[in-house]
Amino acid sequence: MPSHLSADRPAAEPPASGSVDALISQTRRLRGEVDAVRRDAPADGADPEGRWQRALCDLAMHQLNDLDQHLAQLRDGPPPAPVEPGHAVSGTRAVPGTSRRGSLLSRVGSAEWNLLTDEASWSGELYRILGRDPTAPPLTLDELPSAVLDEDRPRLTSMVTDCLIDAKPIDGEFRLVRPDGGVRTVHMMGEPVLAADGSTEAMWAVVRDVSELRRSELAVDESRDSFQRHRHRAQTEHRIAVELQEAVLPPWRGSLRLPRQGPETLDLAARYLPSATSSLIGGDWYDALELSSGETLLSVGDLTGHGVTVTSGMAMLIGALRGMAMAGTAPGRLMEWLNQILDASVQPALGSAVCCRYRPETRTLTWAQAGHPAPLLFRNGTGRVLTPPDGVLLGATSGAAYGQAEERLEPGDLLLLRTDGLVPRHTGAAAAERLLALAPRFEEARGAQDCVRAVVEEFGETEREDDACVLVAKVAH
Repeated sequence: MPSHLSADRPAAEPPASGSVDALISQTRRLRGEVDAVRRDAPADGADPEGRWQRALCDLAMHQLNDLDQHLAQLRDGPPPAPVEPGHAVSGTRAVPGTSRRGSLLSRVGSAEWNLLTDEASWSGELYRILGRDPTAPPLTLDELPSAVLDEDRPRLTSMVTDCLIDAKPIDGEFRLVRPDGGVRTVHMMGEPVLAADGSTEAMWAVVRDVSELRRSELAVDESRDSFQRHRHRAQTEHRIAVELQEAVLPPWRGSLRLPRQGPETLDLAARYLPSATSSLIGGDWYDALELSSGETLLSVGDLTGHGVTVTSGMAMLIGALRGMAMAGTAPGRLMEWLNQILDASVQPALGSAVCCRYRPETRTLTWAQAGHPAPLLFRNGTGRVLTPPDGVLLGATSGAAYGQAEERLEPGDLLLLRTDGLVPRHTGAAAAERLLALAPRFEEARGAQDCVRAVVEEFGETEREDDACVLVAKVAH
């Protein structure tokens, strides 16, 4: 019966080289495309999704390299029989890849065990996989388990027993321990060799070292699990941030009239506009509160960053702002206390804010700001930016002093408060000019809600990179 050592004996009919060459070309072209995708994958090791993408690309590259090398072996035919040290064989041609220790061809070996004579024959590649001296005799079937990791021996024993007794093909993996202590994962495929009377007289197998492939698959699994945990954590944090934001921001929708008592009231409307480029909730807020004195507190602000920590910090600031305002604290002094709160926070952050206190009896607006865009005042179809008093960002420096300004409002006046990201791709004076251009539409609007709707129609549907808030207050006629 002919030997099944396919890695060492020539095949009778080699495949047509043209068709195999075409497959090799296709494989290498695909490998180049996958490599291009791998280079474009995020290289930031801190990004779980980027690690998962690169691990998948690495796994695909391992598999395509494997396919390329095996197709080359198929095209070139099997390598020559191993030559004992010190002896050269005339006319032996080199097989591409067999001289490179790291190539995939050097990781595919074969063996045959004769049950009648208890002899074993190994290919040179199998010696290299096991890290054994090629001049040493090959391991018999009884000796082979000694090279296998303890916990994998029952698996090997079961496969060999099923092959020899029940003539079942071998197809499974186990780990080998090399003499130097290194562990390799191999995939063995084989079949029994039957005698004329149907009894098993030998067993042959092809052994492939799949250690690198399994490491790549493990990297994919670990990076996928890390990415899924990261995504689950991000979804949970987003849900908590949304719930916290909804619990803190004023619950009113549409217009609100404050204070509720007295004829001189403010018609109020506001809107929170989330970022279109991030799923994270930012620290932007708006607030309107009727004070016990009959005055109305208006404020908007922005705490730097995104996520639960920032949203909880925003909630803390709103709570402190409301408490101090109810105690009668003036806007300038109120900013000083907010700055001290952020400066002493366990998790330092920067914030900007504008705070207004409106007295309906005199229609007087007293306000202060901390590194924030000044309010816009619209009157009789035109608008202007209020001149801001002094004020640095909250949390920027200890003991900062904040100025205070007053503005006398008239019936029909409209006040617009906003955070800096309201007008996409525009900041400072440029953003203010875009908003001031809405003055004719505001003049025609029936109330504050229509004005907010005009702002959203103009700027709310565009791709904004940051969250934003807008609050409109219109003095009743």
